[in-house]
Amino acid sequence: MNVTEKSNVEVKEADTGSEIKEAGEKFVNSSRRYLDRKETIGYVLQNWSSRFNIDSYKNRFIYDVLLINFNYLAIMDLVGGIWDVVNDTFIGVVVDRTRTRWGKFRPFLVGINIPMSFLSCFYWLMPFLFAGTNQSYLPKFIAYFVFNIITETAGTFTSIATTGLLSTITPQPLERTRLIALANLLDIGSNIPQLIMGLLLDLVNNGVIKFPLRSLFASFGISTNFLAAGAALFFFLVSKERVMQSIELPSIWQGIKSILTNKPILMITLSEFLEGFSVGTSMSDYYIDVLGSISLKTIVGIPGSFCTYSSYAYLGKLRRRFSTRGLWIFQDIWCDMCWLFACSAGLYKNNYLKRSAMIPIMMVEEAFEMLTYSLRRVIPSELYNESMDYCEWKNGYRTEAMTGVAKGLITKIQKIVNNAIRNIIMSKIGYVQGAAIGTQSLKTKYWLFVMSTGLPVITGALGVLPKFFYPLTGERREMMYDELLRRRAEMADAVSNASDNSEIKHLGEMQMQADFSELEK
Repeated sequence: MNVTEKSNVEVKEADTGSEIKEAGEKFVNSSRRYLDRKETIGYVLQNWSSRFNIDSYKNRFIYDVLLINFNYLAIMDLVGGIWDVVNDTFIGVVVDRTRTRWGKFRPFLVGINIPMSFLSCFYWLMPFLFAGTNQSYLPKFIAYFVFNIITETAGTFTSIATTGLLSTITPQPLERTRLIALANLLDIGSNIPQLIMGLLLDLVNNGVIKFPLRSLFASFGISTNFLAAGAALFFFLVSKERVMQSIELPSIWQGIKSILTNKPILMITLSEFLEGFSVGTSMSDYYIDVLGSISLKTIVGIPGSFCTYSSYAYLGKLRRRFSTRGLWIFQDIWCDMCWLFACSAGLYKNNYLKRSAMIPIMMVEEAFEMLTYSLRRVIPSELYNESMDYCEWKNGYRTEAMTGVAKGLITKIQKIVNNAIRNIIMSKIGYVQGAAIGTQSLKTKYWLFVMSTGLPVITGALGVLPKFFYPLTGERREMMYDELLRRRAEMADAVSNASDNSEIKHLGEMQMQADFSELEK
């Protein structure tokens, strides 16, 4: 009897009694690793690339360098968002019904990554192409609008495919958690562009160095774009999809049904929907326009940086002692309390206008907030991956793309409205585009502070409620992986026996051997 036959017999016998539960628990809690060193490095690089950018300064670029009128931006957010909602459904169906020798997700990631890397340069070069135009120049707005439509459509393909790929590169839940934690722990240096960009912005804005802002943004934007794209492409090329998809393509109705019956994803989506009512603006705007220096953001973050990486030291212990749901709730409430503290302390005697007061206040806030950094980076990703396994368990097939679309659909609609509201609010509070730093009115400074600290917490506070009803914990979670272990083994056996093609047979045997290697020991 070969390994494949032996494993299949063991599963069928275990299914009649308590042995299947023991087998599932061993699988869920085993230290089996599917990814080789190259894929692990690629995973780390892909996560690193997602933060290696200067995106936190995009508002400054649009407001003060490219100069797009706030009313135009509100229109673009509304129309572009509607298009985003429409194309999401179509793209989700296309991705979920894709089956190729390279996998379900990798063809989209490799095929779109390269051309979009070059097209993205247009964004940073627009101030040169439309030099000397004012904020209401219509051709500039049209070009910016068309660019956003193209990149949003391509971005939907890549975001859906990336999320799906990360949920299928290993069937082992503990390895997924380990990878997510490792990738976030080793993303040191990914924020270097933002730190350097902040320092240079201060030097340019204060006249210390003479360098055009448009050239500064173009050089940093284009260089980080290609470096990040290269790192992500490496992972897309070396990765493998190890969680087998159903041979039969799911219909559109099956995709919709899998979402409606997936309570974990419904709770995640409802939480994000309620949190989406949060209205606010970037802390970068506060540091620049109120305190007069974006470099202060780096300074106040120094104490918190020590807590950021040390938080991974107790991540494993917390996960063993508390449920995923409990940690999800705790990190939400903890962070909200930290920001409410900063807002209250800043409003006391107008401290928000004083550097001497706000630097220590924000240092304390950053340090305490970063104590839960590892939870915020690992738990949400693992919850989503678990919900995809739940879909497979409940329906017999996986619909990562359609689920990703549905998950983002409501929040995207909400984001459309919120972006429009934010741009209108920026206009109503008297924000002057292109004004010298520190010259906004007192009314504007007050609202910039409130909108970056307390207001987002208050308006998004209801998002914590659905987290109490997340169902996939304890024995239910163990039972799910018990059954998935058996089903995946049977599917692999069926695939290997259904074809004489040696490559397919080899893939089926590898899937079974991987799932049961720990049990055989």
